[in-house]
Amino acid sequence: MGVVLQRTAFSPNIKERRDFSCAVFDENGELVAQAAHIPVHLGSMPLSVKSVIENLDLKEGDMAVLNDPFMGGTHLPDVTVVAPVYVGGKVAFYVANRAHHADIGGFSPGSMPLSNSIFQEGLRIPPLKIVKSGEINEEVMNFICANVRTPEERRGDFASQIMANRTGIKRLKEIIEKYSLEEVKRYSAALMDYSEKIMRKTIENIPDGVYEFEDFMEDDGLGAKDVKIKVKIVIKGDKAVVDFSESDLQVEGSINSVRAITLSAVLYVFRCLVKEDIPVNAGCMRPITVITKKGTIVDAEFPAAVSAGNVETSQRIVDVLLGALSKALPDFIPAASQGTMNNVTFGGINPETRKPFTYYETIGGGMGAWAGGDGESAVHSHMTNTLNTPVEAIEFEYPVRVLKYRIRKGSGGKGLHKGGDGIEREFLFLTDVEVTVISERRRIPPYGLFGGEPGLEGENEVVKGGKREKRGGKFTEKLSAGDILTIKTPGGGGWGNLK
Repeated sequence: MGVVLQRTAFSPNIKERRDFSCAVFDENGELVAQAAHIPVHLGSMPLSVKSVIENLDLKEGDMAVLNDPFMGGTHLPDVTVVAPVYVGGKVAFYVANRAHHADIGGFSPGSMPLSNSIFQEGLRIPPLKIVKSGEINEEVMNFICANVRTPEERRGDFASQIMANRTGIKRLKEIIEKYSLEEVKRYSAALMDYSEKIMRKTIENIPDGVYEFEDFMEDDGLGAKDVKIKVKIVIKGDKAVVDFSESDLQVEGSINSVRAITLSAVLYVFRCLVKEDIPVNAGCMRPITVITKKGTIVDAEFPAAVSAGNVETSQRIVDVLLGALSKALPDFIPAASQGTMNNVTFGGINPETRKPFTYYETIGGGMGAWAGGDGESAVHSHMTNTLNTPVEAIEFEYPVRVLKYRIRKGSGGKGLHKGGDGIEREFLFLTDVEVTVISERRRIPPYGLFGGEPGLEGENEVVKGGKREKRGGKFTEKLSAGDILTIKTPGGGGWGNLK
């Protein structure tokens, strides 16, 4: 499924960065199998599949589309396409994929605005049939494309998502035909039971106790500062209770995270604790209870702005989970990685085609060091798992030149083991654009552990009329042809005292 989606996609964000995920679910919407794609997508996708099951009667040949964060989505650019797999006249499985569309409407190009409500962030799609009886539902497709800046690209990416699901259906039916439905279902259940068994064993090997940690989102882009995310992890035997209820209330800006994202972060962190190479599925979460409080930064309620919660707050949730677990597993848990995805969106009118264009990417940084060695430099970490966008792809597709793309030497935290270094990326715009940057760790650095020093904070700068000016972690600005945007990403935290 993933190979088909990546190779047939239109947008560089999906084709080059591979900002998408594919998975298989049972008839109840429980995750059976996933590709090695994006953690923040995969842990939350089951809630989207269950929303489709609850709200639509999908017949054979139908597919559903949705992106509503309050119905299992993450943020509006992440659009999910779900298809049933019928065997013998009944639904046996579902296949689904989620892809980040470079624009889904809203009041800024790229649909990642500094917003104060979900209504400003783009087109909100409840479960709808995008395919009926094997044919694309042109009414739905036309409606979506009429509300975005780049309709041809969107139409192409949706076609890729549909074909990925058709591939999944075909392959599943081939397996069922070879082994029988009963056998495939038996093995699906056994896979989930196996993952549950290994996860329980992993939790059992963590010392019983209560482990707490807190960290802060720097700001919400609209005035709120030092927004607390706090976790209390209770380990008892082979079970874990993960309690976020003391986290701050949701804020006006777009860093609010829906519960689906919080569940994704918990699944990701606990999967990282498992040393064996196990399948990731619904069984992994059976021994784990996640407690959140409605209306907080980690379980936001409608109509909260959420575009940055998926990308930024998810990273901080991982930071607090790892910080708490470092007290139980000091020789296994790393210091904080860069703690941000460094989201860059820009758009305008392409002077060659005279058509609107939008661009979105996340930029890697430094990973945290650990007892076993230094952190990796210049990579995507934790809740993102994308590639970079190659310079050649950017310059071929958009009116932009990349002046610098290099490792930010010396940005990793010092320690017995050094944190990984960040990245410096510099864009020269060849036409007028509107730029939005959503980033974190520009004021509060990624923490070190056990005497290791923090990583260096990131920096955002623009050059306007030849004058270089610093910008905060979150800003929207109109830049002219000849202006420059520079992103310097954080390094990872160091581990252990220097000797």
